[in-house]
Amino acid sequence: MKTNNRAYLEKLLQERNEHPERMAEIDEKINATFRKEYAILVMDMSGFSRTTVRYGIIHFLAMIHRMHGIVKPIISECSGTVVKEEADNIFAVFPDVKSAVEAAIDSLKQTAAVNTTLPPEMDIHLCIGIGCGDVLMLEGEDMYGSEFNLASKLGEDLAERGEILLTSAAFENLEGDKQDWERVDFSISGLELVAYKRILSA
Repeated sequence: MKTNNRAYLEKLLQERNEHPERMAEIDEKINATFRKEYAILVMDMSGFSRTTVRYGIIHFLAMIHRMHGIVKPIISECSGTVVKEEADNIFAVFPDVKSAVEAAIDSLKQTAAVNTTLPPEMDIHLCIGIGCGDVLMLEGEDMYGSEFNLASKLGEDLAERGEILLTSAAFENLEGDKQDWERVDFSISGLELVAYKRILSA
């Protein structure tokens, strides 16, 4: 029976709250059960609010369905696993940053190709953030961790349409030539954030 699920995590957190004297022991158990290292990809579809207001939620749900049909096979082909989907977002993990970047680039290429066959109101545009580091993984449900939060911030809030942004940790762990990336600095709510943007067209 798998124990890396939400119910078991909540049980351990309850024990931690009730028995602070056992905090170190319980933390060790949580880490042993849930902690994994991944490259984390967060993919957001640009223009959710505008498209929904203009064309209605059914139209946008159909676009999400099309987007999933395009990018999910790519994620799988690049050794990735979709952890969860929320609205127009996809959250996936990969064994290394290179695989996550390949999935991101291929997803941008494929959506661009599909867009050439569709009217403008059906075009799919992606914004992508990639992080790398330890997360607490709830298998098939969710994940928690600093790099996941940063990748989400990049993909959902900071990446422009068609952009791929890497966290500093993801950039450091990217194998191979890095000349296709340039440093960008963001300041959000007093937080200084360094990221790396892919500068070649996808």
